[in-house]
Amino acid sequence: MMKETYEGQVCVVTGAASGIGRELAICLGEHGARLAISDVNEIGLAETEAMLKDLGVEVHSQYLDVSDRTAIYNYPDQLLQRFGRVDQLYNNAGISGGGVSIAQTPDKVIDRVMDINLNGVLHMSRAFLPILTHSGRGKLVNISSLNGFLAQPNVAIYCTTKFAVRGLTEAMRADAMMRGEQIQIVVVHPGGVKTNIANARPDETESGSPETQKQAAKLRKIYQEKFLTYPARDAAMDILKGVARNKHRIIVTPDAKRLDILARVLPSSYIKLVVQTMQRVSRKAG
Repeated sequence: MMKETYEGQVCVVTGAASGIGRELAICLGEHGARLAISDVNEIGLAETEAMLKDLGVEVHSQYLDVSDRTAIYNYPDQLLQRFGRVDQLYNNAGISGGGVSIAQTPDKVIDRVMDINLNGVLHMSRAFLPILTHSGRGKLVNISSLNGFLAQPNVAIYCTTKFAVRGLTEAMRADAMMRGEQIQIVVVHPGGVKTNIANARPDETESGSPETQKQAAKLRKIYQEKFLTYPARDAAMDILKGVARNKHRIIVTPDAKRLDILARVLPSSYIKLVVQTMQRVSRKAG
């Protein structure tokens, strides 16, 4: 099933310089895909490109800021010129955003997180949908988060974007079904995957007060050490196996699966339980 799904397919992966994006690209390459990878981290992107070339994978690599709308809409034509077609898109690029309450989050951070996590996914999807639909077996995979169905303290803007990515993806799937289009549209909800997303942009609260910066740093440390523990390669393989099985909703990590049940069974009271847990962890962390 994996071979049939990926061998010879042209797959686009954003945010491929590290974490889930890098592992998605490598796992796709190992299963015979041809890759178009992008990121704003050019050093990490070059490392991913080298890894793929060592595997003998055909790869196109370029800098792409998914908050740049013009660059997004120019990207499909560039890839069509290189490969002749595009079969799969993995909208993985994303950032965390602050680690403080919404009232303490600077405007520039709110705008940046919205531009990357939501608008980037929206416009990448919109730019590639006609090509993926024309493929006849196209796959559009949007990476949301467990925070796409479950709220947590101090990540309000991140939750906003990830809930929106879920709604956007499901609405696009409804559009495709309404038109009888043959395209698989998938939303992925990873839990605590071992990536550097919590520490990737510590500058996001640098304009805040010393207390705000201290709070954000403490939260990042807690997330990195206590919650972000599931191997990124395992997460990538979970995603690709789910796509190959024609799933439309993929939840990654055991914790995320349990929290999904909690949010559905206790939609009005799960937040209290989540906050109490975070408070206990925070106290233990000092």
